[in-house]
Amino acid sequence: MKMKTWKKAMLILLMLALSLIFVSPILLLLNSSFKDLKEIYLDVLALPSHFGIDNYREAFEKLDFVRSFLNSLVITVVSTLLIILVSSMAAWVLVRYNTKASKLIFLLFAASMLIPFQCVMLPLVDFMSDLNLMNRPGIVFMYVGFGCSMSIVLYHGFIKNVPLDLEEAATLDGCSMVRLFFGIVFPLLKTITVTVAILNVMWIWNDFLLPNLIINKTGWQTLPLKTYLFFGQFTKRWDLATAGLILCMIPIIIFYISCQRYIVKGVTDGAVKG
Repeated sequence: MKMKTWKKAMLILLMLALSLIFVSPILLLLNSSFKDLKEIYLDVLALPSHFGIDNYREAFEKLDFVRSFLNSLVITVVSTLLIILVSSMAAWVLVRYNTKASKLIFLLFAASMLIPFQCVMLPLVDFMSDLNLMNRPGIVFMYVGFGCSMSIVLYHGFIKNVPLDLEEAATLDGCSMVRLFFGIVFPLLKTITVTVAILNVMWIWNDFLLPNLIINKTGWQTLPLKTYLFFGQFTKRWDLATAGLILCMIPIIIFYISCQRYIVKGVTDGAVKG
């Protein structure tokens, strides 16, 4: 019994040590956000001489936080909603119409997840420029394209668990395909939908590369783009940058904490039962 208790205590200590390692960059960022630039350069690990909000106040103003936050929010919410809508409908059709063509299409979606964005970004930018889509609708369109592959794979495994009898009974009652999907199938996908939403929101909200390539007009920048303004060619305002990064992280951390319990459940339900 003592041996089991000792092993459990060692396991807890190991988990605490690993947690501290993963959390340490955020703690370092938070610590530096209360320092002035001189203190950061003298000793980045030392505690600040005083805890004030001057860095946060100045970073809030320089980020034009409200406008940048709304830009990020609109792009993230619209992109995620479209990804959920398109992916869930596509996965449902691929599962229910189980043909060789549907299997091939699903394999293509799964294989496209292996293609790095860096391999296609320059041709993509040229293509979007020719279509005059170097703007917010254009970036939403691209997020939907890049986000649907993984989302379809997740939905595909989960939809296999939806009883076919429910759909057959609804069809016999004269239910149309649109009403069948939105009235019966989609409400049953709540768990995996939340999982898909969390994964895509976190990715889109934190993305820097795609907005940097597409959004080139003042007033359209997202929060990750605006934080880049603290890093000039000759000066780097680490004091403001750390405060600005904390401000950018707070909304997505709140969203993740409020929904994180659905992630593992959604993925495992689709993988184990499917």
